[in-house]
Amino acid sequence: MKDNIISMDETSDIKSRIYTIRGLQVMVDRDLAELYQVETRVLNQAVKRNITRFPVEFMFQLTQNEFQNLISQNVMSSSKHGGMRKLPFVFTEQGVSMLSAILKSDVAIRISIEIIKSFVAMKLHIQNNSLMFQRFERIEQRLSHH
Repeated sequence: MKDNIISMDETSDIKSRIYTIRGLQVMVDRDLAELYQVETRVLNQAVKRNITRFPVEFMFQLTQNEFQNLISQNVMSSSKHGGMRKLPFVFTEQGVSMLSAILKSDVAIRISIEIIKSFVAMKLHIQNNSLMFQRFERIEQRLSHH
Protein backbone atom coordinates (compact mmCIF):
# COMPACT_ATOMS: atom_id res chain seq x y z
CA MET A 1 0.00 0.00 0.00
CA LYS A 2 2.00 2.95 -1.34
CA ASP A 3 -0.15 5.61 0.40
CA ASN A 4 1.36 4.68 3.77
CA ILE A 5 4.96 5.14 2.62
CA ILE A 6 6.62 8.54 2.97
CA SER A 7 9.87 9.05 1.09
CA MET A 8 12.92 10.71 2.61
CA ASP A 9 12.44 13.57 0.13
CA GLU A 10 8.92 14.16 1.45
CA THR A 11 10.17 14.10 5.05
CA SER A 12 12.93 16.64 4.36
CA ASP A 13 10.43 18.71 2.34
CA ILE A 14 8.16 18.83 5.39
CA LYS A 15 11.03 19.86 7.69
CA SER A 16 12.02 22.64 5.28
CA ARG A 17 8.50 24.07 5.60
CA ILE A 18 8.58 24.43 9.39
CA TYR A 19 9.47 27.97 10.46
CA THR A 20 10.03 29.61 13.82
CA ILE A 21 7.73 32.60 14.34
CA ARG A 22 6.96 34.23 17.70
CA GLY A 23 9.16 31.56 19.27
CA LEU A 24 6.90 28.78 17.94
CA GLN A 25 7.48 26.20 15.24
CA VAL A 26 4.77 26.67 12.64
CA MET A 27 3.73 25.79 9.11
CA VAL A 28 2.10 28.18 6.62
CA ASP A 29 -1.41 27.47 5.35
CA ARG A 30 -0.29 27.38 1.69
CA ASP A 31 2.42 24.83 2.42
CA LEU A 32 0.00 22.66 4.38
CA ALA A 33 -2.59 22.87 1.62
CA GLU A 34 -0.01 21.80 -0.92
CA LEU A 35 1.06 18.85 1.23
CA TYR A 36 -2.58 17.86 1.86
CA GLN A 37 -3.30 18.23 -1.88
CA VAL A 38 -6.11 20.75 -1.40
CA GLU A 39 -6.43 24.42 -2.31
CA THR A 40 -5.42 26.92 0.39
CA ARG A 41 -8.93 28.37 0.20
CA VAL A 42 -10.42 24.93 0.93
CA LEU A 43 -8.12 24.39 3.91
CA ASN A 44 -8.92 27.82 5.37
CA GLN A 45 -12.68 27.35 4.81
CA ALA A 46 -12.54 24.04 6.71
CA VAL A 47 -10.73 25.81 9.54
CA LYS A 48 -13.29 28.62 9.64
CA ARG A 49 -16.14 26.09 9.82
CA ASN A 50 -14.38 24.53 12.81
CA ILE A 51 -12.80 27.66 14.32
CA THR A 52 -13.45 26.60 17.93
CA ARG A 53 -10.86 23.83 17.39
CA PHE A 54 -8.18 26.45 16.60
CA PRO A 55 -7.37 28.75 19.51
CA VAL A 56 -4.57 31.27 19.00
CA GLU A 57 -1.97 28.84 20.37
CA PHE A 58 -2.87 26.43 17.53
CA MET A 59 -3.20 28.92 14.66
CA PHE A 60 -2.66 32.63 14.05
CA GLN A 61 -2.43 35.04 11.14
CA LEU A 62 0.98 36.49 10.30
CA THR A 63 1.50 40.21 10.51
CA GLN A 64 2.74 42.04 7.41
CA ASN A 65 6.15 42.39 9.08
CA GLU A 66 6.41 38.68 9.92
CA PHE A 67 5.42 37.74 6.38
CA GLN A 68 7.95 40.15 4.86
CA ASN A 69 10.66 38.75 7.16
CA LEU A 70 10.02 35.23 5.89
CA ILE A 71 10.25 36.41 2.30
CA SER A 72 13.32 38.62 2.87
CA GLN A 73 15.22 35.80 4.57
CA ASN A 74 14.64 33.73 1.41
CA VAL A 75 12.82 31.23 3.59
CA MET A 76 9.75 31.60 1.40
CA SER A 77 9.62 32.42 -2.26
CA SER A 78 7.97 35.77 -2.91
CA SER A 79 6.74 34.52 -6.29
CA LYS A 80 5.11 31.45 -4.71
CA HIS A 81 3.28 33.60 -2.17
CA GLY A 82 2.97 36.78 -4.21
CA GLY A 83 -0.33 38.36 -5.18
CA MET A 84 -2.03 37.26 -1.98
CA ARG A 85 -5.07 39.18 -0.86
CA LYS A 86 -4.77 38.11 2.76
CA LEU A 87 -1.84 37.45 5.05
CA PRO A 88 -1.30 33.72 5.57
CA PHE A 89 -2.30 31.75 8.62
CA VAL A 90 0.25 29.56 10.35
CA PHE A 91 -0.38 26.41 12.36
CA THR A 92 1.54 25.03 15.33
CA GLU A 93 2.03 21.31 15.89
CA GLN A 94 -1.28 21.22 17.77
CA GLY A 95 -2.98 23.07 14.91
CA VAL A 96 -1.67 20.53 12.41
CA SER A 97 -3.07 17.80 14.63
CA MET A 98 -6.47 19.51 14.58
CA LEU A 99 -6.30 19.83 10.79
CA SER A 100 -6.14 16.06 10.50
CA ALA A 101 -9.42 15.91 12.43
CA ILE A 102 -11.23 18.21 10.00
CA LEU A 103 -9.56 17.17 6.73
CA LYS A 104 -10.53 13.53 6.67
CA SER A 105 -8.88 12.34 3.46
CA ASP A 106 -6.33 9.55 3.60
CA VAL A 107 -3.69 11.97 2.29
CA ALA A 108 -4.44 14.50 5.06
CA ILE A 109 -4.20 11.86 7.77
CA ARG A 110 -0.95 10.40 6.37
CA ILE A 111 0.69 13.80 5.89
CA SER A 112 -0.44 15.04 9.33
CA ILE A 113 1.28 12.08 10.96
CA GLU A 114 4.50 12.84 9.09
CA ILE A 115 4.31 16.55 9.90
CA ILE A 116 3.88 15.84 13.61
CA LYS A 117 6.83 13.42 13.47
CA SER A 118 8.87 16.19 11.84
CA PHE A 119 7.91 18.69 14.55
CA VAL A 120 9.00 16.20 17.22
CA ALA A 121 12.29 15.44 15.44
CA MET A 122 13.09 19.14 15.13
CA LYS A 123 12.32 19.75 18.82
CA LEU A 124 14.66 16.92 19.79
CA HIS A 125 17.37 18.30 17.51
CA ILE A 126 17.05 21.77 19.03
CA GLN A 127 17.02 20.33 22.55
CA ASN A 128 20.14 18.23 21.87
CA ASN A 129 21.98 21.22 20.41
CA SER A 130 21.02 23.29 23.43
CA LEU A 131 22.46 20.66 25.79
CA MET A 132 25.64 20.48 23.74
CA PHE A 133 26.10 24.27 23.89
CA GLN A 134 25.58 24.20 27.66
CA ARG A 135 28.33 21.58 27.95
CA PHE A 136 30.68 23.68 25.82
CA GLU A 137 29.96 26.67 28.02
CA ARG A 138 30.86 24.74 31.18
CA ILE A 139 34.07 23.48 29.59
CA GLU A 140 34.99 27.03 28.55
CA GLN A 141 34.38 28.27 32.09
CA ARG A 142 36.62 25.55 33.53
CA LEU A 143 39.35 26.31 31.03
CA SER A 144 39.21 30.03 31.73
CA HIS A 145 39.68 29.36 35.47
CA HIS A 146 42.88 27.43 34.74
